[in-house]
Amino acid sequence: MTTKIRPFVATDADACLALFDSNVPRYFDSSERSGFADFLEQPDGHYFVIEQDSEVCGCGGFVKAERGQARFTWGMVDNARHGAGLGRMLAEYRLQAIEASGEFQEAELSTTPQIAPFFAKFGFETVGIEKDGFAPNMDKVQMVKNMLTAQPES
Repeated sequence: MTTKIRPFVATDADACLALFDSNVPRYFDSSERSGFADFLEQPDGHYFVIEQDSEVCGCGGFVKAERGQARFTWGMVDNARHGAGLGRMLAEYRLQAIEASGEFQEAELSTTPQIAPFFAKFGFETVGIEKDGFAPNMDKVQMVKNMLTAQPES
């Protein structure tokens, strides 16, 4: 099985929306879909897809945010492939691209309480929690990683 990460192209949009749909309601609320669809029309920053044997099975990226930090954008993996290491691959790829740019001292992201421990493995620390921040009964966890410190051991 060949797995690769490559830049997103417009023809990937439908596959990315299918990834989103596969993760509703456990990881995303259906009310977020239109925002994701709008994002895919013209993604800000750097956005990537994971392909396995030419099939898009994950997506995510990062953008330069308002304070000059790198901000993770719309990361997800096909729900049927969770646990296969694709999320780790995507997170590591984004962090390596952020680091390689030499442009950022900090990376940040927003996620749910159930996913926050995953990102903590990469050195992200929780800096805030917003009750119902994504949708009713879906809290938003704000996390930050100092890009100037050494990467944690896997």
